[in-house]
Amino acid sequence: MKVLLYFENEKAIRKSGIGRALQHQKKALELNGIEYTTNPKESFDIAHVNTYYPKSTRLVKKCIKKGIPVVVHGHSTKEDFRNSFKCWRLLQPFVYWFLKRTYSKPDLIITPTPYSKGLIEKYDYVKCPVINISNGIELDRYANVSVSKEEELDLRNKFNLGDSKIVMGIGWMFERKGVHDFIEVAKSMPDVKFIWFGQLNKMMNTRTINKAIKNKPDNVILPGYVEQQYIIKMLHIANLFMFPSYEETEGIVLLEALACKIPVLVRDVGAFNYLTDSVDVFKGDNNQQFIEKINYILNNDCSDVIEKGFKVAEDRELSKIGLKFKDAYEYAIKLSKERKK
Repeated sequence: MKVLLYFENEKAIRKSGIGRALQHQKKALELNGIEYTTNPKESFDIAHVNTYYPKSTRLVKKCIKKGIPVVVHGHSTKEDFRNSFKCWRLLQPFVYWFLKRTYSKPDLIITPTPYSKGLIEKYDYVKCPVINISNGIELDRYANVSVSKEEELDLRNKFNLGDSKIVMGIGWMFERKGVHDFIEVAKSMPDVKFIWFGQLNKMMNTRTINKAIKNKPDNVILPGYVEQQYIIKMLHIANLFMFPSYEETEGIVLLEALACKIPVLVRDVGAFNYLTDSVDVFKGDNNQQFIEKINYILNNDCSDVIEKGFKVAEDRELSKIGLKFKDAYEYAIKLSKERKK
């Protein structure tokens, strides 16, 4: 079996969660001895399409016409496109049209969580089976990391953190990600440093995000995009990872944080229904709850929650995900044969 892993505009999405998913898929297949290519001009037995832009939709249609089984990866939903960046409403009809064109044709759709599976299954144009398989986590890269005192000091100096406790966030600075709430919560805790890694062109920021950034307190640090080597080390020295996103399909950064054995605080939304408050993560519904949970986490022993959170990441290690992909591909091949009858 040779698989085409297709990501349209790979360079443009490199810094996003979908870009990370490409690296994870490559690694997951390699760990299970599954041959793959990222070049659609090569021969392949099954296509695993991860994007829904024009070239992606044409590729899906072309493969179906040739009788090649197609798996589409449901990284994106109607719901997680909303409230992302300025003028999203103008682009909404086009995005929804491309989602329909892509999701209506494959033999099988894979999506990361039971929550996103439920969303996609409700789209009236989806006629094929939908299964959930996590994007996974390169566990060793995040778990087996040690940060020396000298390295920690360098990081604290680099990002102007002083000797304060650290609350850390990661993600594109979309309104949907809750960056404005991250900043607002920080105002109530001036002795704690809040640092958010990630960027979006200022021209694309919504008014809410631009206003929040303009009025941010001194204890909020926004370095923009930084290389993953710094992210990993920062996850090992921070006291808490806060992810106040309003909508996700999975959120790979959440798994990365859990793998680094750091307490995780998320918004109580559908994508995180498989996680339990105060068991493997902490959850909040609003800024006041976030403030209360942060105060608790920074002043109490959370080792039991951290260990159970690590188990969540461990269960999604890439070698295990690769086996699930293999089963999914075999299922898609079977469905494709049945389609031809």
